[in-house]
Amino acid sequence: MYDNVEQALQAVEARRRQKKDLQAFQAFVKQVCPKAFELPIIHVAGTNGKGSTVNYIRSMLNALGYRVGTLTSPALRIHFDRIRIDDEWMDSDTFLSLVNRYDDLWQKMGLAMFDIDVHLATEWFVREQVDMVILETGLGGRLDATNIFEPIVSVITNIGHDHMKLLGNTLTEIAAEKAGIIKKNVPLITTEQNPDCLRVFRQTCEQKEALMNVVPRPSVRRDAKGFVEYLDESGEWIHLNTFAAYQAVNAALAEQCVIKICPNAEREKIKEALSRAQWAGRFQILHEEPTVIVDGAHNREGVHALCQSLKEMTVDTVIFSVLEDKEGEEMLSELQQVCRRVILCSFAQERLADLKQLAEQHQLPLAHDLKTLVDERMAQDECIVICGSLYFVSEAVRLFDHK
Repeated sequence: MYDNVEQALQAVEARRRQKKDLQAFQAFVKQVCPKAFELPIIHVAGTNGKGSTVNYIRSMLNALGYRVGTLTSPALRIHFDRIRIDDEWMDSDTFLSLVNRYDDLWQKMGLAMFDIDVHLATEWFVREQVDMVILETGLGGRLDATNIFEPIVSVITNIGHDHMKLLGNTLTEIAAEKAGIIKKNVPLITTEQNPDCLRVFRQTCEQKEALMNVVPRPSVRRDAKGFVEYLDESGEWIHLNTFAAYQAVNAALAEQCVIKICPNAEREKIKEALSRAQWAGRFQILHEEPTVIVDGAHNREGVHALCQSLKEMTVDTVIFSVLEDKEGEEMLSELQQVCRRVILCSFAQERLADLKQLAEQHQLPLAHDLKTLVDERMAQDECIVICGSLYFVSEAVRLFDHK
């Protein structure tokens, strides 16, 4: 038994590297929470944009009157902020109570941290009798802990170069892992455009007798204040509460997902929900005068999408950190083209890349304390962007909670 949330969090987070057994985990959840398998689930996989897509779907479903549970990762402020109902985090008392109830069983089963998160989320959603659930995969798809359920629709945002050591070195290999979420007779919706990846999806859908819907990338424009608008498949311009052009793709995908589930949904409610939705950590403005933006672009494709928006701005400094399994050199090269300076910054993460080597190769400064660095740049710059690892971005978000 844990006396407080801090102890419970330490126990859960200590199991990050546990081995996974998907069949055993599925059997465990069926035993302790069988009603979890009756939940109407939207399953979201992909390389980039999963959290934003989940949030857009959630916002629209809320506007249509549904109570929605979501699981996303990683956390931005505290571990259980990834588990939400209608955008409200699981409260600490519920978290502590569930950990104390199931910890012995988790240890006996040897469950990994993300397995525990999936169980915590679905157990809570069942208790709270939500109308709909959206589950974001933690890694890949085929072997992910979220893949034990039968969803009502499968969503794949895109395929990019990420986690290659685990998912494969080519886009088609990675696509095959993501396609592992496709289930028999369950429709797939995707915004992926790569013909080779689409071929993998199409073959899997044919095998599973699943309808496949490819959402085209929409036309994008900006309003007078710079906010993004996109042209949806009905021919209407949809306003988004973001300056990030890449969010138009995620919103268009989310819109088609909701239309698939709720074909008679009121258009005005959908448009209003999309115009209101915001997702922390994705082109999020943490401070004005000077402007400080955080973005969880942590792989080649994510950084490219971020830079497309940064090209339209004047950026003084990009503060960047990256994990060892990412393509740091390629990302740095692109970031250097859209700002006056790039500064690398280390942080407490066991999988951190060799930033000293990267700094020497690119002749860049390397800082070791984010708070000190941010304070220094805010005293001199007008626009600062903090990006890279989502764990690094979460440190920045927490830092500005206290500013």
